Amino acid sequence: MRMSRLASSTAHAQAHGWGVLLTRRWIGYLALAVVFAAACVGLGFWQFARLDEARMHIARIDANYDAAPVAIDLVLADSDSFDVSQTWKPVVASGQYDVANQILVRSRPLDGQIGFEVLTPLVLTDGRVFIIDRGWIPSGETTAEPGNVPDPPQGEVTVIARLKPPEPALAGREAVDGTVPTIHLPMIRTLVGPETIVGAYGALDSESPAVAEMPTPPQKPALDEGPHLSYALQWLLFAIMGFVGLGLAVRNERRIRLGLKTADNRPVIGRRASDETEEDAAIDSALSGR
Repeated sequence: MRMSRLASSTAHAQAHGWGVLLTRRWIGYLALAVVFAAACVGLGFWQFARLDEARMHIARIDANYDAAPVAIDLVLADSDSFDVSQTWKPVVASGQYDVANQILVRSRPLDGQIGFEVLTPLVLTDGRVFIIDRGWIPSGETTAEPGNVPDPPQGEVTVIARLKPPEPALAGREAVDGTVPTIHLPMIRTLVGPETIVGAYGALDSESPAVAEMPTPPQKPALDEGPHLSYALQWLLFAIMGFVGLGLAVRNERRIRLGLKTADNRPVIGRRASDETEEDAAIDSALSGR
């Protein structure tokens, strides 16, 4: 009984031109459309995840950037006691700058120029070393060498700096001639000393006593979600368009097989139904004979 119903449904589909959907070729097209849609949906959700990350980043800036500074010991009790939720939180630290171990981060862009980020170790009163990013300086005669590097204050200094997590290491890139490719604090600790704090470093806000000449200070990050929402919606639209395109192709194929005409009484352009039928039969026969 069930087989007869299936045969009746198949015959009905063939009679109305929908038998095109039952051929291996069009089943393959459907499978391709499903794979394409799945890839587009995956990329769309990836963009939504990036949007969530951007919004969390903005939320941390709103919560921490203009907060009242707290003593560094309350946030960084030991070398690696840092939580990402504390990013941009201002801290107060006192000590002396270790100019002899000052490090430059190479290949840093600012306003279309390539320069260096100036990292100066601050030796705290308890002996630990807190890396301070004092700002950006332009390159010298070439992008491989720095221009003038302003000196930090001498003697006892009190700084207010905003905490930032360490940057990841770059594979194949090493410290060269007092420069590093990234603010990777474990690498910097090998250059400065074992007492270096590796949980976070500080982007300088102010220092006392002040000096007349300073690097360009670290900038407040933009509160921008980026294009992730529009990209996500575009990927979802592409997934839908794949099925729409498949549906239009099936509709056109059906009209060809039934010998239908367009609205202005012209025949639908395409291959003859007999050609399609013969090719599908040949393909099915070849596949079944394997």
